[in-house]
Amino acid sequence: MDSSVQRRLVGLTAAVAAFGMTATLSGCGTESGSKEVTLKFVAADYGTGAENSSEKYWDDVARKFEKANPGIKVDVNVLSWKDVDREVAAMVKAGDAPDIAQIGAYADYASAGKLYDADEMLAIRTSANFLPSLSDAGKVDGELYGLPFVASTRLLFYNKELFAKAGIDAPQTWDDIQADASALKQRDVTYPFALPLGPEESQAETMMWMLSGGGGYTDDVGSYSIDSPQNIATFKWLKDNLVGKGLTGPVAPGKLDRATAFDAFTKGQVGMLNGHPTLMQEAEKKGVDVGMVPLPGIDGPSKGSMGVADWMMGFKENGHREEIGKFLDFAYTDDNVLAFADQYDLLPVTGSASEVMEADEKYKALYDFLEALPNSQLYPFGKTSWATASEAIKEKIGSAVEPNGNPEGILGQISEEARRAEAAE
Repeated sequence: MDSSVQRRLVGLTAAVAAFGMTATLSGCGTESGSKEVTLKFVAADYGTGAENSSEKYWDDVARKFEKANPGIKVDVNVLSWKDVDREVAAMVKAGDAPDIAQIGAYADYASAGKLYDADEMLAIRTSANFLPSLSDAGKVDGELYGLPFVASTRLLFYNKELFAKAGIDAPQTWDDIQADASALKQRDVTYPFALPLGPEESQAETMMWMLSGGGGYTDDVGSYSIDSPQNIATFKWLKDNLVGKGLTGPVAPGKLDRATAFDAFTKGQVGMLNGHPTLMQEAEKKGVDVGMVPLPGIDGPSKGSMGVADWMMGFKENGHREEIGKFLDFAYTDDNVLAFADQYDLLPVTGSASEVMEADEKYKALYDFLEALPNSQLYPFGKTSWATASEAIKEKIGSAVEPNGNPEGILGQISEEARRAEAAE
């Protein structure tokens, strides 16, 4: 089923639910009685400074919600991404959990029984409206605990001006990447192909390459397959055909972070790299003519892409199930979902908002990302062991492509750490 049909079906499901099934489980009673309730809400900041801080967005949503729902107040606390997950973990450990958190991970809290599942909080029309690939990634033992908030997908970005000067076309296969990078190197491009396998976000770069090589972090039944033959072959190819041939630039991939690579791209120093929508906006602001294509694979464009999502969740600690549900139903209306996605060049997580975006020409630059989202693959967020696996990847994967690196051995070490962590769950 193609993505546009899938989105129409999701939107139809939501419309039917809204028309004929207006009851919500959260309306079946309240755990907090009729007194005024203040919801504690902690969210991550997607802005780059005070001017575009997410606090402005959430304060506006909270005030509108309070006006429509007398008796419920929302105390908004927006923290930087560097701090928010750690701060929420500290709150939960201290017995002072927020009612709602919008952060990067949910599985530990769900497995510990600290979260409401979606059926306990949301109207049916809300939970039915999430894109299936995203809601599937938010489940633990078949129940939806991590509500997808915003998403992005990844495409291969290339500098059109540098490509034109080198007389080359956008790559479709791995061999094309190598040939194009060689041509760019001959023209003294600093980073013919930027390969950020440093500790900042190497788990993303790693997954993109694994998917393009027919592998991934898990197999068809959800078990870790980090050291699969496909993944080993992928990293041997990177080591021998990009890094080994000097096509990845002056900084060793294991020491190159995503932020550094993205900054170099906006300065016109990078021929190609894997990127997300925010990079598109930043590069165009700096005058870079950006081209984008699906991630090249061994024999042609990859059939699947990597998706990234962040998560919303409701904590049980304060017993505010009904009020949490009302706020989340409000937060996931199309107007609110699109306003946030528009502000930060991200993608909506609901079928109905995706349809609105797809029909509006002002979002044309995001269409390729939007098209890739329904069939994208996400990190194995539902595994509480993923945090350990992710850290192992960040720490070790760069060494797999070093001149004397051993991809099979490094992937084996990472896989062993991931499996030990899963066995300890």
